[in-house]
Amino acid sequence: MITLQDITKTYHMGTVDVHALCGVSLHIDQGEFLSIMGPSGSGKSTLMNVVGCLDSPTSGSYTLHGRDVSRLNDRQLAHLRNQELGFVFQQFNLLPRTTALRQVELPLIYAALGIRERRQRAREALETVGLADRMSHRPDELSGGEQQRVAIARALVNRPSIILADEPTGNLDTRSGAEILAFFEQLNAQGITVIFVTHDADIAARSRRIIHLRDGLIEKDETRPPAEEAAAVHPEEP
Repeated sequence: MITLQDITKTYHMGTVDVHALCGVSLHIDQGEFLSIMGPSGSGKSTLMNVVGCLDSPTSGSYTLHGRDVSRLNDRQLAHLRNQELGFVFQQFNLLPRTTALRQVELPLIYAALGIRERRQRAREALETVGLADRMSHRPDELSGGEQQRVAIARALVNRPSIILADEPTGNLDTRSGAEILAFFEQLNAQGITVIFVTHDADIAARSRRIIHLRDGLIEKDETRPPAEEAAAVHPEEP
């Protein structure tokens, strides 16, 4: 589904070149749940931006669902992001004076759906994340966990095949963060590819695969067995 080959990304900062990615090759299958980890400056957010078609690589090739992304123009890239990709960030990025329902409708407005259909799909997305009774509330009337659920509903409303989440629990308390992680696991169980960007090893441990980045390169690609398989291999002592 996602194939990156020798991806580089260089930013020109005045007279200095910053090499954020230095030849990353990676394949991600449909339905995977993986985390991208690394210290600050390792290139993990840059990699997410490239995968999410928010930024173009300096060199290398990127194929998504069999399409060569490098050959797409700005309009085609915007359409691809709208149809195939959902984004969830640490900052919820909600409009302060806009209701939850309207927030979730926004991607559908860009997709040129009629008002009746987009209103119905926005309601369904909010119901999916457990906010059926909070649709008319603005962000300042919602808890942090509820705001992140609105952001997730907004990411889901166009029924993407891939969810990209950059530190999605970073601004949440422990309980709310656990609820959000459990919800991502449910989405993955439905066949949606989930890609986390995180520095938190406990969060990464919830995924099946962990990509470790350092200095713009993949340092380690670690595949983990499901919890039930791990339990069978290492049963608890009676």
